[in-house]
Amino acid sequence: MISDGVEDEEKWLTAGIAGLQQNAFYMHRALDSNNIKDALKYSAQMLSELRTSRLSPHKYYELYMRAFDELRKLEIFFKEESRRSCSIIELYELVQHAGNILPRLYLLCTVGSVYIKSKEAPAKDILKDLVEMCRGIQHPLRGLFLRSYLSQVSRDKLPDIGSEYEGDENTVMDAVEFVLQNFTEMNKLWVRMQHQNKGPKKRTDLNHFGIGQFWHAIGLSGLLGPAREKEKREKERNELRDLVGKNLHVLSQIEGIDLELYRDVVLPRILEQVVNCKDDLAQYYLMDCVIQVFPDEYHLQTLETLLGACPQLQPSVDIRTVLSGLMERLSNYAASSVEVLPEFVQVEAFAKLNNAIGQVIEAQPDMPVFGAVTLYSSLLTFTLHVHPDRLDYVDQILGACVSKLSGKGTLEGKATKQIVAFLSAPLEKYSDIDIALKLSNYPLVLEYLDDRTNKVMSNVIIQSIMKNKTHISTADKVGALFELIKGLIKDLDSGGDDEMDEDDFKEEQNFVARLVQMLYNDDPEEMLKIICTVKKHIMTGGPKRLPFTIPPLIYNALKLVRRVQSQDENASEETTASATPKKIFQILNQTIEVLSTVPVPDLALRLYLECAEAANDCDLEPVAYEFFTQAYILYEEEISDSKAQVTALYLIIGTLQRMHTFGVENRDTLTHKATGYSAKLLKKPDQCRAVYACSHLFWVEDQDGIKDGERVLLCLKRALRIANAAQQMANVTKGSSGSVTLFIEILNKYLYFFEKGNTQITVASIQGLIELVTTEMQSDTATSDPAADAFFSSTIRYIQSQKAKGGSTAEKFEPIKV
Repeated sequence: MISDGVEDEEKWLTAGIAGLQQNAFYMHRALDSNNIKDALKYSAQMLSELRTSRLSPHKYYELYMRAFDELRKLEIFFKEESRRSCSIIELYELVQHAGNILPRLYLLCTVGSVYIKSKEAPAKDILKDLVEMCRGIQHPLRGLFLRSYLSQVSRDKLPDIGSEYEGDENTVMDAVEFVLQNFTEMNKLWVRMQHQNKGPKKRTDLNHFGIGQFWHAIGLSGLLGPAREKEKREKERNELRDLVGKNLHVLSQIEGIDLELYRDVVLPRILEQVVNCKDDLAQYYLMDCVIQVFPDEYHLQTLETLLGACPQLQPSVDIRTVLSGLMERLSNYAASSVEVLPEFVQVEAFAKLNNAIGQVIEAQPDMPVFGAVTLYSSLLTFTLHVHPDRLDYVDQILGACVSKLSGKGTLEGKATKQIVAFLSAPLEKYSDIDIALKLSNYPLVLEYLDDRTNKVMSNVIIQSIMKNKTHISTADKVGALFELIKGLIKDLDSGGDDEMDEDDFKEEQNFVARLVQMLYNDDPEEMLKIICTVKKHIMTGGPKRLPFTIPPLIYNALKLVRRVQSQDENASEETTASATPKKIFQILNQTIEVLSTVPVPDLALRLYLECAEAANDCDLEPVAYEFFTQAYILYEEEISDSKAQVTALYLIIGTLQRMHTFGVENRDTLTHKATGYSAKLLKKPDQCRAVYACSHLFWVEDQDGIKDGERVLLCLKRALRIANAAQQMANVTKGSSGSVTLFIEILNKYLYFFEKGNTQITVASIQGLIELVTTEMQSDTATSDPAADAFFSSTIRYIQSQKAKGGSTAEKFEPIKV
């Protein structure tokens, strides 16, 4: 049935266009022969096609535009005739004899345009005559297009200041009156469209329906008909709204309308019509038009009048968008030049806008939270542009938002996104998190966000800090900041972390880690307080977060340790401070201990060794020994994976080798433990490599006291035995001798210590190893290994290069035969 209606409308439009074109043809023929009487006759018949009530606004517009094009040609003819013999006054009288009122008025407007141009009568009189006569058409659709045509042909002929049609007296008021009257009448017609009768309904003869056909005919359509009809009319009215709005645009273009005239006449008349029409669609659209078409400075000076109309609008009007649009325009106006800012202070713009928003929210208790937050967000943006120095205004807006949110529970959906934008505005404006920390109501607004959005806002805060390289330099500020971003550092009740993508989780935790690294204060005492504050907050993070957040805290604390140690060396012995290396190390020990229970023992072991090295730099032997002890305990009790054991053992050996603060007894104990762990690794190759790595524990170049050649040789021999055992196992399990890489690695260790001056490493032992490797590589059971071949060749080339150096080095390497 709907498709049938569309097809019928197309037929009516086609018929109307055909009739219009036919009469236009005869009109043109009459114009060509200068037959005014026939031209008027056929033009009236042509315009009669616009009397139809069958077309929708969209289709009627197509028909109207064709008629409009023909009327422009007719206007040109009238203009030429008025310059020749025909009197324009007689022509103006002649067109009023057309039979039907609608064609008569279109022709009258066309001739009236030429009449004004001729200047044979004051423009104001002709315009007044035309706008009054148009009252004769009260059909909403036909009346709107007629008055739109009047507005179109008269817009460049208004008696404005500087216009050629300006009279001797103050004719600007006449121009204003004409446009306002036309606007008022058009708005009335537009509003009336919602109550328009669409014509007689077809009567349904129920006797011709079966029972099933009857329910099909009236059941569904009977229920949904009124709703669909209303929706259709709303759509049609929306299509026509620009016809009404163009009047306001014309008003805004009148040069003679100064601030005084706008304030005393134009705006009150417009608002009177807006309020009195009591139509939500018209009120919303016209308020938006007023805001968009008139100058910003006029809005600022008439703010009280404009805002006073808002509470008088229908409750269903989207006043939120209207006010947001007004505040956006005023914000842009304020941002355009600093010279206009005193005007905002003078008219008390903030107080008026804040009061208006409060009244609107109070008058609409059912306004959704999203709407209220949008209003406050627009007011905040306005305030940040106009009063950037007034933090009390910003906090007042935040407080008002908290009041609106109270009792609403946790927010979701569009409201949360709007709050994120709302809270981000101060960060973007001030580029300093310190400002946000001064706003008492800022964290209160955050409380109403759901967990997911809380994380989003926390990310926004951290990224703002990083982007602006803001340094948070006091413990109090750090505590306040970490309260703001607790969505990222604290386990939440909703369990949202479990649903989160692993990469996203790592990224957000890395943001927190970077933030911790940025915390700094020149005063060691305050820096220690900052570290303690951060520790208190991140310890609530739970097992998933701690591996990300504890390491940056440890490294930041270690930087403080080295700074304090450097200051202690330069300070007098009498200075006393609580931020001592020992105290910091106690905090670090407690912090790392938490990691071992997460459990991430490999990370905890690594951090224990970092702390041990820092204690070594501070010459704190007992502290360093304690950290090593904790690392050994973790290795023995918590690390069971063979690969993790190998990695951990290399870390232990490497760190222990760099330690200089240990006495003989402590060093021997730790070294003995390390060599013992090496021999107990699961795989023989791992054992071999760990054992020969331990040889470095007995020969440290920068420490004269640690050069025990015999124990180095013992380690290397032990490694050789293990390598030989690995070779034999390969023969048993694989039927081949396997790779000789281990032997080549041990050979390189022999060469290293030989070159360093270890007298226990002899030429004979090196020569024996070279022969062993050569024999193994040439044996029938040897497995081809290009990497091992390249490694051995490189080793031989190194020996040859040492021989070629000359001097004592060449003399030392000369006995080695390669």
